[in-house]
Amino acid sequence: MPNMRMDKNPMPSQDPNVRNKNFDEVALGYTEEQALDEAARCLNCKNHPCMEGCPVQISIPEFIQKIAEKDFEGAYQVINRSSSLPAVCGRVCPQERQCESKCVRGIKGEPVAIGRLERFVADWHNKNVTAAPEKPASNGHKAAVIGCGPSGLACASDLAKKGYDVTIYEALHTPGGVLAYGIPEFRLPKAIVQKEVDGLKALGVKIETNVVIGKSITVDELFDEFGFEAVFIGSGAGLPRFMNIPGENLNGVYSANEFLTRINLMKAFKEGSSTPIEHPKKAVIVGGGNVAMDAARSAKRLGADVTIVYRRSMEELPARKEEVEHAIEEGIVFKLLNNPIEVVGEDGRVKAVRCQEMELSEPDESGRRSPVPVEGKINEIEADCFIVSIGTSPNPLIKSTTDGLDTNKRGCIVADESGATTREGVFAGGDAVTGAATVILAMGAGKKAAAAMDEYIMNK
Repeated sequence: MPNMRMDKNPMPSQDPNVRNKNFDEVALGYTEEQALDEAARCLNCKNHPCMEGCPVQISIPEFIQKIAEKDFEGAYQVINRSSSLPAVCGRVCPQERQCESKCVRGIKGEPVAIGRLERFVADWHNKNVTAAPEKPASNGHKAAVIGCGPSGLACASDLAKKGYDVTIYEALHTPGGVLAYGIPEFRLPKAIVQKEVDGLKALGVKIETNVVIGKSITVDELFDEFGFEAVFIGSGAGLPRFMNIPGENLNGVYSANEFLTRINLMKAFKEGSSTPIEHPKKAVIVGGGNVAMDAARSAKRLGADVTIVYRRSMEELPARKEEVEHAIEEGIVFKLLNNPIEVVGEDGRVKAVRCQEMELSEPDESGRRSPVPVEGKINEIEADCFIVSIGTSPNPLIKSTTDGLDTNKRGCIVADESGATTREGVFAGGDAVTGAATVILAMGAGKKAAAAMDEYIMNK
């Protein structure tokens, strides 16, 4: 009989007043007892509506049924058929807007905690199974992947499983892309990212770090000199945007990308780090997405009093509800309906941030309410650090060094549904095509591109 309790099993986590002083993982994961109880809430619906919300089409009821049967490795293998990064997605995927939003149990209560169960299964596998995946037989063909983030990892994994000789080229010194430099340790431990990368290497994928495509090697050279038959571009969207307001050149102003990269990739939060970062006393973060939450919560762990400034209300905040709740629990202040207009300096350093108070207009035809200034209402927030998290765009280097590769007005590579670009043999996906989005959407794009690359090469 199904477990008809209305609410999810809560996720065990560190106490907020403890975790806001360390970089250890916040969520502790389900126990076996909690996982079994939560799996029993699944009704195993005939039409599997939850799968409609999954960008990589995991057979969700099937893996949950395996959990209910205590076949945890069987559950992992079900997930692994569709997802190459289950331990990652179980932690950072916005399930509440995807698979869980379609769950029938969510109509009269809370949906089944699909993401938490995925994490439980992946963690069980990583703890209990030590055998490396078997390397597939070679099919005699070569493919290159640019970027070792979620889309590149997913694409490389699917190609390797089909027998391709795959090489990933990564600009940074550590594989993982945004998983390594963007998402903090307290949300995604880097040992988990490394475990997923090691699994990819076991399939035969080669990873070349410190290679900037467009500078170290061009796309043309990948074809002409290295002999690759198709290339996938999954280079992400790592070029930060700024607000272009007075004072953004002061010391103490960071893009969220730089701030998080110094902390996550370079371990600047550790004493004696070779890549230092100032420990702010009062930090202001502008933005309302997950990256803004990550930057704010990281600054809090460095000892700062933190304020998030967002020009709309809490209802319009685009970050995951869970991340917002965690930020509030950890003591971060939200200054809503405000928009920075100037960074005030003293002796070349940030002293305060001046904000224009906003209000929301009447809804337009789409129902969206735009923020408009409230005349004469200016607020000033004391600060010694200002972090800008208002979005990113793809680096133009690959486009500028590759003939026949079209981009749109936002600098994103133009690609069709399969990932095929305007340059023959070149495919693209993830944030390089869509702009900044989610890990799972990038993975879905990488998987589609792998299938299209396989078809392209075999037909050729």
